[in-house]
Amino acid sequence: MMYGTEYKGKCVSADQAVKVVKSGDWVEFAWGASMASLLDEALARRKEELQDVNIRGGVILKPVACIESDSTGEHFIWNSMHMGGYERKKAQQGLAYYLPIKYSEFPRYLRENCRTDVVAIQVAPMDDHGYFSFGVTVSHYAAAIENARTVIVEVNEDMPKVHGGYDHAVHISQVDYIVEGGHSGLPVLPPSAPSAVDKKIASYVLPEIEDGACIQLGIGGMPNALGRMIADSDLKDLGVHTEMLVDSYVDMVEAGRVTGRHKRLDRGRMVFSFAAGTERLYEFMRDNPAVAAYPVDYSNHPFIASKNDKLISINSAVEIDLSGQVCSESAGPYIISGAGGQLDFVEAAYNSKGGKSFICLPSTYTDKNGKIHSRVKAMMTLGSVITDTRAGVHYVVTEYGLVNLKGMTSWQRAEALISIAHPDFRDELICEAKELRIWRSRR
Repeated sequence: MMYGTEYKGKCVSADQAVKVVKSGDWVEFAWGASMASLLDEALARRKEELQDVNIRGGVILKPVACIESDSTGEHFIWNSMHMGGYERKKAQQGLAYYLPIKYSEFPRYLRENCRTDVVAIQVAPMDDHGYFSFGVTVSHYAAAIENARTVIVEVNEDMPKVHGGYDHAVHISQVDYIVEGGHSGLPVLPPSAPSAVDKKIASYVLPEIEDGACIQLGIGGMPNALGRMIADSDLKDLGVHTEMLVDSYVDMVEAGRVTGRHKRLDRGRMVFSFAAGTERLYEFMRDNPAVAAYPVDYSNHPFIASKNDKLISINSAVEIDLSGQVCSESAGPYIISGAGGQLDFVEAAYNSKGGKSFICLPSTYTDKNGKIHSRVKAMMTLGSVITDTRAGVHYVVTEYGLVNLKGMTSWQRAEALISIAHPDFRDELICEAKELRIWRSRR
């Protein structure tokens, strides 16, 4: 190996590597299925030596040792760009904080606005040319490395080498320390089981997809249901340009629905920025020239993604008000996930020739006391975060139907959204719409 001597010279134990972390540092650490577990555990062992170390990551799929080690939050602070279930619990305990982002812009934040002292990430084994593939998470890692004081990589023998466009790997010349992690596996994110409501919502979206469309699916039961329905359909020559690669895409490929031959960008290739799913997905990605991992300022940039014709974006939401504003990231003032790339793809799909953006949500939810509430509201719950503005939203879908809000006035929007609300709440919504002066009585 041409770089064998340099590799050996940079190999250290995890405990040695994390000695570079100082109190007050900002550490770029983990995203999705990619987390350097040995470095995490070693950092936890240094707890008593450190104060106010800010660790940055998101969509975490397993517990973080350094956060678990610090019940006070005095030593380690978790800063999440997109919260999963684990991070939500830590936020409720005051041990995690949200970093608001428009995902396509995050590499720029790292270059211009955010401090990064140490990068400590997991990578695939080095190739003969001295490159470590970022594997299942490309996202923003290259941007973080640019301004970091120290770069540490933990090599996971199970991390697939993934083909890409650019910024999908780091060269050994940019790496300060290498920690060999052996076969440490990858955390699994099983596909969410779609409910009957998910399947009904998906049934309204499927007829809107044409042959040759380019697909972006979000995470959750409804997108998973739609992916399975696409796999079982007779659609042809679909393309993929997405933020997150999930198992549903493997279903579509294996069913012969995806060829990418009509894509205007990355023809024949499935563009993504990070992936999380089952071992089946990770093996599908391994050294597969049909996939192309890109940094998120490429995969999610609305101007870039919209160059693909018939871009179809399918995402979920928490609630929507009668003006068409969408909340997809909080329950009132309490953060439950993040903005992610939803707005990026809402904009991209609408600006794509023949493209369509779908915001999908069940019409109701049941609280912990068993009471049913409408997700279609006259006004947003106090404190709710607006993910998509009313002017940007295109199609909205519940299990009661599909409406296109583009070009509608306030009273038309109220009428359309109430028509797809749960029937038990429609009269109440009409009364509230009248109070808001956005209901036009029929004569």
